[in-house]
Amino acid sequence: MDLIFATNNPHKLLEIQNLLGNSFHLTSLKDLSFEEEIPENQDTLEGNALEKARYIFKKFQKGCFADDTGLEVKALNGAPGVYSARYSGTLAEYGTEQKRSLANIYKLHSALENTHDYSARFRTVIAFIAPTGKEFLFEGIVNGKIIKELKGKEGFGYDPVFVPEGYSQTFAEMPLSEKNKISHRARAFNKFREFLAQTHTI
Repeated sequence: MDLIFATNNPHKLLEIQNLLGNSFHLTSLKDLSFEEEIPENQDTLEGNALEKARYIFKKFQKGCFADDTGLEVKALNGAPGVYSARYSGTLAEYGTEQKRSLANIYKLHSALENTHDYSARFRTVIAFIAPTGKEFLFEGIVNGKIIKELKGKEGFGYDPVFVPEGYSQTFAEMPLSEKNKISHRARAFNKFREFLAQTHTI
């Protein structure tokens, strides 16, 4: 099955292709030479994922999906949440995802200076629009905690400071194969994969 994945993030593309397996061929926005800014103007993960998927579906009229992920920190009343990726500013301000991710982490640590509660969770929402135009949502959650120092070279975003519940390593210290067994994104995409495998007419 061929699906358009509404992302230009090569790390995310690799991770999701690994999760969905060889039964699915993912086409990224880069593969389509699509360089427009996709709107993300909603105040929920569900809203953002749907907005992105609808935008790409309207452009290409093919089965597509988009995801949105937020880090929700208990002591910060669920922040940064839907604003996780742009918590410290826009990509244009920092030039690279790596620089922006570091700035996001430093801002997060600063916000947590006066608390002893570092519990947090990652939540991913996938919006899938079938070739028929029908819309579906899938959610995955993993609980854990924020740590004060960055550990690990794998992953992206907040992975170097997030330790999932029941583990001693951060996501960034885990091999992709290990992370894909337990991550929020894995849990959402496993639901998505099972849905696609069981659905013949959508």
